[in-house]
Amino acid sequence: MNNIVAIVGRPNVGKSTFFNRLIKRREAIVDSVSGVTRDRNYGKSEWNGKEFSVIDTGGYIKGSDDIFEGEIRKQVELAIDEADAIIFVVDVEEGITPMDEEVAKLLRKVTKPVLLAVNKVDNAKREQDAIEFYNLGLGEYFTIAGISGSGTGELLDKLVEVLPEMPEVNDEEEALPRFCVVGRPNAGKSSFINALIGEDRFVVTDIAGTTRDSIDTRYNRFGFEFNLVDTAGIRRKAKVKEDLEFYSVMRSVRAIEHSDVCILMIDATRGFESQDQNIFWLAQKNRKGVVILVNKWDLVEKDTMSTRDYEQKIRKEIEPFTDVPILFVSALTKQRLLKALETTVKVFENRKQRIPTSKFNEYMLNIIEHMPPPALKGKYVKIKYCMQLPTPMPQFVFFANLPQYVKEPYKRFLENKIRDKWDFSGVPIDIYIREK
Repeated sequence: MNNIVAIVGRPNVGKSTFFNRLIKRREAIVDSVSGVTRDRNYGKSEWNGKEFSVIDTGGYIKGSDDIFEGEIRKQVELAIDEADAIIFVVDVEEGITPMDEEVAKLLRKVTKPVLLAVNKVDNAKREQDAIEFYNLGLGEYFTIAGISGSGTGELLDKLVEVLPEMPEVNDEEEALPRFCVVGRPNAGKSSFINALIGEDRFVVTDIAGTTRDSIDTRYNRFGFEFNLVDTAGIRRKAKVKEDLEFYSVMRSVRAIEHSDVCILMIDATRGFESQDQNIFWLAQKNRKGVVILVNKWDLVEKDTMSTRDYEQKIRKEIEPFTDVPILFVSALTKQRLLKALETTVKVFENRKQRIPTSKFNEYMLNIIEHMPPPALKGKYVKIKYCMQLPTPMPQFVFFANLPQYVKEPYKRFLENKIRDKWDFSGVPIDIYIREK
């Protein structure tokens, strides 16, 4: 499980530029997802051998100056609550503004690591101007230039130094599959887990966001044994008006990264909303198995075509990764919950299955021979060998004489042929073309 680093600050101080610099700095970066929520960025970065997740809150604020102030306060409070470290970005060109002082006032009360980054410092004069930021009362500051990358090395050295050590998972727990239950607030995640374990382990209310902390539950019933992770716990009533989308994304990041299969709960009465889609793509980009459960199906007025039409709408939203199990359940009436468990375990098995290289070559090379990659610029691509890589998730490499001429449509064709032959339902597949 990675630490979460949140980048906070008022609009237009260069948070997103710094974020882009951060996640592109090393080849070891896993991925970046633009717009995990509509105007937010999530990515992974690594520095000095330490990997961490980064959330950029930039571009999120809209409205008048008064609204700015209130929304910034909310996002900073959420970052304080959920992140392991906070980078507070300010702008040397404008100096200290009242909004900066408000954010600093919140951060001065925090026990978590807070790093002050003075951005747009690209000459000696601005180095002198940056001294005024001592007045924010946050102690040491770091001068950076997000565009050129100047100064970011020193900031990152300090960041990895102050990041807390993540708790080690013992071998027994590591050996068990980890299934996390994610979704929008009030989709029925806690009710689902309570129904599975047969006790009211989690507080369930009609208030969206009652659940607060990620909690592991060891599950051992009906022949299944695994760790079930709910992005759950008791949420203070004073906090229910916080920005729930930002909250659910931050919680989902942590739960998804440390899981094998994600159970995405959807509220059938609300439909597959943008936030459901965002969380789905978080799981997909992290190469986790996915099962979609449409909860509260007992509350929906249905006809003979309802299930098919609802499923088609969801698959349309999650294209091109449509090979995902979708089940219609009710945590309240316990409808199809055992089927949901069986499907989740099957997706876990799909994710770890290994295909012998000889069988893989025999099947795929025959297909490639009859349907080779299209010629480009008079060049003909020849693929002579392929294999599955020894990785925790399904990844396949095809060796070709001209890998640069194999484009995405043909990679999707190869993926579809693999799925036709072997069951990888619910699991993202990576296709690599390498020079032989």
